[in-house]
Amino acid sequence: MIYFDTSYLAKCYLSERGSSQVRELAASDGKVACSAYGRIELASTFHRNLRQRTITASEFRLIWKQYDRDEENRIWTWLSVSQEQLADVVVCFRKLAPSVCLRSGDALHLACAVEHGFKKIYSNDGHLLAAAKVFKMKGINVIP
Repeated sequence: MIYFDTSYLAKCYLSERGSSQVRELAASDGKVACSAYGRIELASTFHRNLRQRTITASEFRLIWKQYDRDEENRIWTWLSVSQEQLADVVVCFRKLAPSVCLRSGDALHLACAVEHGFKKIYSNDGHLLAAAKVFKMKGINVIP
């Protein structure tokens, strides 16, 4: 099983640069995990694309239809977010060097991945990838 952050999950539904590489990676491994928080981020991403007219209302409905099928088929494994993870993130921010750009959502993804035993996280989010080492994780981007 591999861990995707929301930027990679979105590429499984939206036609963006790198979507084919991310879909291929997901298919080759077969099981993809993400923090349960990623579900909210993914829904927000779909809506943002509709709002910004990157996708049409018809495409929006089709994306949700595919998402519902994927949920029925348990394509995604949604990992719980615990109070301990939240506390770990708070401690991380207290100790974090001022030069590190770590956003709250990225910190939650990283803490969740660590708690669930992942050593690698897949993303194309530069800030998350750079901050992965703070959590003793390897950040990987398969998009050239």
